[in-house]
Amino acid sequence: MKKNKNYYAVLMAGGVGSRFWPVSTSEFPKQFHDMLGSGDTLLQKTFSRLNKFVPTENILILTNEKYNNIVLNQLPMIAADQVILEPVMRNTAPCILYAALKIKKTNPEGLMIVAPSDHWIEDEKAFELNVRSCFDKCENEDVMCTLGIRPTFPNTGFGYIEFQQNEAQKETSGLFPVKQFREKPDYETARTFLKQGNFIWNAGIFIWSVKTILAAFKEFQSDQYELFNSGFAIFNTEGEKDFIHINYPKAENISIDYAILEKAKAIFVLPATFDWNDLGTWGSLYEKLGKDGDGNAIVNGKVLCEDATGNMIRLPKDKIAVIDGLKDYIIVDKKEVLMIYPKSKEQSIKSVLAEVKKQFGDQYI
Repeated sequence: MKKNKNYYAVLMAGGVGSRFWPVSTSEFPKQFHDMLGSGDTLLQKTFSRLNKFVPTENILILTNEKYNNIVLNQLPMIAADQVILEPVMRNTAPCILYAALKIKKTNPEGLMIVAPSDHWIEDEKAFELNVRSCFDKCENEDVMCTLGIRPTFPNTGFGYIEFQQNEAQKETSGLFPVKQFREKPDYETARTFLKQGNFIWNAGIFIWSVKTILAAFKEFQSDQYELFNSGFAIFNTEGEKDFIHINYPKAENISIDYAILEKAKAIFVLPATFDWNDLGTWGSLYEKLGKDGDGNAIVNGKVLCEDATGNMIRLPKDKIAVIDGLKDYIIVDKKEVLMIYPKSKEQSIKSVLAEVKKQFGDQYI
């Protein structure tokens, strides 16, 4: 299928991924690692998935300044000006606004998908069809779309989207009107969401036209809009970098959910028809990897196991490990750090990281 010149993709690649420590560090986060042992990093896999229907020159990477060289090394097919650099972290709203204005400068008719760079999606054809359905909707109407994930259990780590479930409101494309975005719930609330049947996980994948998202910023975040729009004349020129260095730190630290999505009215959600995993923790990675006969997931290396089951094991390439008597552990061997930690406590890895920093220094985190 021919690539549409009006299709643009904006990949969010600025996070640190601290729950994947010690592999993911502030100097080299998880999106730049081959977490799946597939031969490609998460960023490379995401780029390739979108590049099947979005022109190469229309894919922009949003990331921190210090990751610029990593991005260009991993994606040699893109030009340097396709990497949008944040001088400071200001959450998702400012960088999305910045990217939308840059696209407008090049193509006012542009349609954008904004997506994380570190998610796992297996059925890439289904993903493309879902995104194209949303692009079609946004091209013809002044609306915003998002892809949601049908919940399989009462997860308290995701935000939820409540949609209007009346079948009469369901469009032929499978899109439903969004009723409201809901914060990460407690367990009992999450169970209630699943029973109701019209709640879906918020995957953080958004589709809209440049015109629609900029109009929303102008209406709901006027100060933010004026701040960035004041540099519109010099965007995509040599003067852009100086403007961003001076003005980006002035931007409000706010997510796109709070800034726009919770205020806008015309939002639609498409329940995704592809398998998805946010790869947010070692446990979520374990769920998506193949297992040996004892349920151990192994990335790289070679393992001799004795009475060892249900472990998530990541080793340096070709390294041999002998593991005896461990059940449901995360075992990660990196050059300067060895972590052996219960999977049941994986949400505490951030605290462990902070303690390592306190006792041993910044160079390990």
